[in-house]
Formats: sequence, structure tokens, C-alpha cells
Amino acid sequence: MLARPRGCRIGTAAVLGLALTIAGPALGQDLPQLDPGRGALLIHGNYCGPGNRGPAYPPVDALDLACMHHDACTPPPGKLPHCACHDRLHAEAGLVARNPAVPRAIRDKAKFISDGAMLLPCLD
Repeated sequence: MLARPRGCRIGTAAVLGLALTIAGPALGQDLPQLDPGRGALLIHGNYCGPGNRGPAYPPVDALDLACMHHDACTPPPGKLPHCACHDRLHAEAGLVARNPAVPRAIRDKAKFISDGAMLLPCLD
């Protein structure tokens, strides 16, 4: 299996760090939550961001559920996930981003996550 380039081949942490620096104020001044016990830097709920809080915590909403699904299909560090993993996150977070019943701040985060999923490296 070969790695399929998706736009830019930038590491997850680099994409997230740059995006948080640029888009942080646009996300309603929400600061990422750091869960040092789990090594997680969360931008939404219990699963959105590098790492997660673990299976004892349920997703807080549809966006967090999309991130939980992505975490579940992501392999251990050092291995690339299949592109279908990122495609699912793109689709599920995109649905949240387009849902007018969802508060604007969460729709903005969902769009950020959906768009960012397409920049992550993966295997076909």
C-alpha cells in the first residue's frame, strides 16, 4: 500500500498547531483543553484533537462522535491510517458544519475539523 498525498503532506500536530494559531480567535476564544494524564490536546469535547480522554467518556455531541469514530480507526503512532478514516471524519464533521440547528461556534469547529481531515496523510 502506498501513501496517498492529500493536498499537503503535513503532520497532524503541525496542521493542528498552525490552524489553532490562525483560527483560534475565530473559534469563539475557546482554548484547547489539555488532559495531561492521557496526552490529549482537545479542541472540542472528549475526542476532537490529538489524543482523547478514553472510553470512559462519552462523546458530547455529533461532532465529538465523528472524532471518536476517527480515533477508533486510527492506528498506533508511527503508522498511517487508511484514507477511509479521514474521509469518514471529513463527511461526518461536514454534516455537523452544515446543520443550521447546531450553534455557530460548533459549526465553525466542525468545518475546521472536516477541512483539516483532508490534509492528513493516509494509505489507500
